[in-house]
Amino acid sequence: MIFALSFLALAACVVGGYLVGSIPFGVIVTRLGGAGDVRSIGSGNIGATNVLRTGRRDLAALTLIGDGGKGIVAVLVARALWGETAGALAGAFAFLGHLFPVWLGFKGGKGVATFFGIMIAAAWPVGLLAGATWIAVAFLLRISSLAALTAVALAPIYAFFLHAGHPIIGLAIFTGVLVFIRHHENIRRLLKGEEPKIGAKKTAPREAAP
Repeated sequence: MIFALSFLALAACVVGGYLVGSIPFGVIVTRLGGAGDVRSIGSGNIGATNVLRTGRRDLAALTLIGDGGKGIVAVLVARALWGETAGALAGAFAFLGHLFPVWLGFKGGKGVATFFGIMIAAAWPVGLLAGATWIAVAFLLRISSLAALTAVALAPIYAFFLHAGHPIIGLAIFTGVLVFIRHHENIRRLLKGEEPKIGAKKTAPREAAP
């Protein structure tokens, strides 16, 4: 239980998790890689999908690794020090850090890569099943957002049937709900049949977050 953690452990999970999660890898790698500010292209999002719109697959891959990796680090460090509940708590705040980074005026990404990193670290079978779900839906329907939404929706169910424990189930539900909220524009486009497929090029200057 969270209340069983000491004040120091609780503060470290909350503050440390948030700060690790708030590292804006998409902004950092595009600037260092000479691709400009990723927030000024495509959707303006700082995630790997929008970084890919710079035409630099290497930078998109680095963003994906960084965004997923920070979730892994937050969970593993906290769990090693204070146990599974602490790991789940740190993962939740790392996720919030990615979505609302203080360095970028609390305007962050949508959290899909960070979600997968957190789930793989917290309960790798759940993370792998969620990842396999993303791959299957993306391969069949060629819509990245739908693949992500399906994966995060099924993650709590996977966690339940795999007996991952209440902290992990709660973490999957918490992060999944936030992913759905952050994808409200995508959901609207999906319902209208207007969501672009993987590989399709966007020509619109900038829209409200994909």
